[in-house]
Amino acid sequence: MANELLNDKALSFAIRCVNLYKELRTKRDDYILCKQMLRSGTSIGANISESTNAQSDMDYVSKLSIALKEADETYYWFKLLKRTDYINDNEYISLEKDVKELIAMLTTLIKNKKKNINEATKQ
Repeated sequence: MANELLNDKALSFAIRCVNLYKELRTKRDDYILCKQMLRSGTSIGANISESTNAQSDMDYVSKLSIALKEADETYYWFKLLKRTDYINDNEYISLEKDVKELIAMLTTLIKNKKKNINEATKQ
């Protein structure tokens, strides 16, 4: 159930990133900065999706850890877009809320899975 919710949130987030990319490309004609945000923002969901078919618990943790790194990178790009006036305060606050939620969910899943792995190896 947690994975399904995470997958849905990541997909919705990726759609927001795609739409923001399209808007910024039209308004600002910037390719490099916007492309970086698009790449990392859509990669989150792709790695979460890959984790559902992980070959092992450690592979699962690895895929989610990559998704977490991509979420952190996307958060960086949002801060940069805000501080360089590509996006306004309202856009930034909304995007920041979404990415922080994904970061929190991923962090919790990773910690819990690592704990379960450690407990299983002690038995």
